[in-house]
Amino acid sequence: MDALNLHCQPDLLKTIIDWQNNLRARNLSKHTYRAYNTDLNQFLKFMNGHLGDLICLDDLSETAIRDFRSWLTSKAVDGANASSRARSLAGIRNFFNWMDKNGILHNPAAGMLSTPKRPAKVPRPIDVIYVFRLIDQAMENITDWAGLRDYALFSLLYGSGLRIDEALALSVGDWPSDGLKMRIMGKGGKEREVPLLPEVRKRVENYRYNAPLSDDADAPLFCGVQGKRLSQGVAQKRMRDLRVDLGLPDTVTPHALRHSFATHLLGAGMNLREVQHLLGHESLSSTQIYADVDHEKLLEIFKKSHPRA
Repeated sequence: MDALNLHCQPDLLKTIIDWQNNLRARNLSKHTYRAYNTDLNQFLKFMNGHLGDLICLDDLSETAIRDFRSWLTSKAVDGANASSRARSLAGIRNFFNWMDKNGILHNPAAGMLSTPKRPAKVPRPIDVIYVFRLIDQAMENITDWAGLRDYALFSLLYGSGLRIDEALALSVGDWPSDGLKMRIMGKGGKEREVPLLPEVRKRVENYRYNAPLSDDADAPLFCGVQGKRLSQGVAQKRMRDLRVDLGLPDTVTPHALRHSFATHLLGAGMNLREVQHLLGHESLSSTQIYADVDHEKLLEIFKKSHPRA
């Protein structure tokens, strides 16, 4: 969202521009940055209509809980689910908290609201046998260096548990010259070390040897045919083609390989804290859902296998 396109008073406009600069300096993901700005834009449009005039900082300082509730209700009426409303509220709270910390205005109303309860979102991992079939299919589809790239990328996602945007953000200089670990920049600019399996390393280096990659350390490790950094859309289409060939469901996506990495490690007995570190989760509760997935599978097997089930 470009602050210059916002309909608000000049004092609020300047504050928003300063807030946006602060968000950029924090190295948030582009998705989070865009979401925060979109949420604020929608909130300001609602408040303009709610008050019948272009709003200013004083209007925001006087915004009451009932006004925030009216905004959330309007979003629900427009079809926004609980997860969407909770995310929007988080974006607005970020803006108000930033203004409070910087002495611009103080309004605790947004923080006093109850966050819409999100439905439990259970990851959909891929069974081990289908993961290997999927990656084998990627290998069989190799006809050029782009095929080697896809084979290497999907192997890395499953072998190291990376988010798709983390893998695509890698540059040539990020690839370790030796060793079995790699440093990854995760959400919020937090670094972590991830394992690099010898087989995965071999596949990525085979792709690097055959692809027209630049030797510049800042050049993208995974690039498209035009030489630019590979987009998520292209990676998702490659995965879609593979799953169609194998008759796999729509839940088989590049990110599902990360889900599978975590679930399979927990199923093999790895400690929950260790998996948390490998995934780069700040909260253990974020990792707990993978243990819940494995527990559900255990119950399913039990019901099918036990003679008295």
